Formats: sequence, structure tokens, C-alpha cells
Amino acid sequence: MMEVKAQFKNTGISARKVRVIMDMVRGKSVKEALVMLKYATSPSAQVVAKAVKSAAANAENNYSMEYDNLKIVKIFADDAPMLKRYQPRARGSADQILKRSSHITVVVEEQED
Repeated sequence: MMEVKAQFKNTGISARKVRVIMDMVRGKSVKEALVMLKYATSPSAQVVAKAVKSAAANAENNYSMEYDNLKIVKIFADDAPMLKRYQPRARGSADQILKRSSHITVVVEEQED
């Protein structure tokens, strides 16, 4: 079977928060996953949904796969570069603030019925 991939880079959401949503849709069909993501309460669900839609569109337009038969085979989040900021603290010291980001990768495949 042919695997089709889509990446969403530098999301602005930490990988740890996105992985919770990803675990929910891993292994599901694209249609089922998008319905689940639509009603998920987490803001990161919209970002994951966008990546899933992109992978489905790639499969449909570039490889002529049937949208109804697409299934999420792999979905994962990797750490992206962090924005480093400083916050002043007592006695002239400073604490580092790490604004984490992630790269989301979705791989879909056409399933035979």
C-alpha cells in the first residue's frame, strides 16, 4: 500500500499537549478522526484536524486515492525549536521561560474493504 504524508511545522503548541489528542485518533479512518476532532474540547484538536485534512487532500489529489477508504496509519509530534524568554526574579536574577512548539506528522493509507 502507498503511504501519503503531511507535515505541519512550528505549531506553537507543545508536543506533550498535542500527543494527548493524537492518541485519540491514531488508527481511525480519516472521516471518523475528523468527527472526533471536531467535538474535542482542546484547542490543539483544530491543529491536528488541519494536518489530517492536509494528508487526506494529498492522498486524494496527488495519488487518486478514495477519501472514504483512507485510514490514519501513523501520527506523531516531534519537538520544534523553542523560543527562549527570561523573566526577572528577586535580587537581580532571572528565570528562563521555554515557549515550546512542535512538528506534527500525519501518514494516511488507503484501506481495502
